[in-house]
Amino acid sequence: MAETVIQVSNLTKRYDGVLAVDRISFTIAQGEIVGYLGPNGAGKSTTVKMLTGVLRPTEGSILIDGLDLLKAPIEVKRRIGYVPETGGVYESLTAYEYLQLVGRLYHIPEELLEHRIEEFLRMLGLDGVMHERLSSYSKGMRQKVLISAALLHNPKVLFLDEPLTGLDAHSALLVKELIRRLAAEGKTIFYCSHILDVVERTCTRVIILHKGRIVADGSVERLKELTRQGTLEDIFKQLTYSADIEELAQAFARSIVEMSA
Repeated sequence: MAETVIQVSNLTKRYDGVLAVDRISFTIAQGEIVGYLGPNGAGKSTTVKMLTGVLRPTEGSILIDGLDLLKAPIEVKRRIGYVPETGGVYESLTAYEYLQLVGRLYHIPEELLEHRIEEFLRMLGLDGVMHERLSSYSKGMRQKVLISAALLHNPKVLFLDEPLTGLDAHSALLVKELIRRLAAEGKTIFYCSHILDVVERTCTRVIILHKGRIVADGSVERLKELTRQGTLEDIFKQLTYSADIEELAQAFARSIVEMSA
């Protein structure tokens, strides 16, 4: 049986009395690629921020690689890589300087750090602009830098919140294949996304969140059997929407046409 790498128990987050995440619990084993899904406002990004130590939970516990995140946050952060949904970078730095800063924070030896930076940026097609300021980079180019930063220290666990945002088709294919290869090497991947077809093809397991609570947890094939649906998109629609999507879309379209008449 694979080692448990992430263990979450009764995790809860309230904002000024509003319940964003409601007593969720799950475990994730080494080598799993877990897709974490839910509508906007379901609590996905809040969960990821708690799991990475950005937000402190209201209640509950988080163990990463056997360590309590609340008691040993620095030790946990040495073991994880994080690509946030909206990641900021120091725009006055070049890509090379930014990754050099990140690598030194993780105490990566200089020679190894220099090699990894050059290799990562070359493979992502940024070697020709690595010494240009990040202020000149497009959103997709910045995303490549953030992905590189998350991988520099060879983390045991990767938290990815919409990692394909802004990427061109070729780069997106590269990142998806990289995720599979990293999982095959024993990395644990927590993948948060709205792109359901990518999750269906990439993830070995799916957790669906709705109104702060887990409403489904299992492999895509198992969830198809349980819900009698043919695709992850259909499963998601069945579990997270009270109104019929097709009827709602039809009414929306009709209202637009009527307003334009």
